Amino acid sequence: MARKKTIPLRVCIGCQEKKSKKDLIRIVRTPEDTIEIDFTGKRSGRGTYICLSLSCFQQAVKGKRIEKNLQRPVSPEVITQLEKTLKEMDDH
Repeated sequence: MARKKTIPLRVCIGCQEKKSKKDLIRIVRTPEDTIEIDFTGKRSGRGTYICLSLSCFQQAVKGKRIEKNLQRPVSPEVITQLEKTLKEMDDH
């Protein structure tokens, strides 16, 4: 009897919906204490997930959910870089 492969689900910090891991972007706090986007989903460090939607990103920033989940304050430069990356991905 073949085993069914389970699809990993994660919660978007913007809309709070459970979605497939491959449909989300991972934001990671690396062991070096930098915050960046992890496109592979395999970087070591504490991670949180967000939809590709700009509105989800804005909700997460407004509610300070990125800081809460990564347990670190996030600089405005990192926020603008994340927003720019999401806008570029949204255009494609």
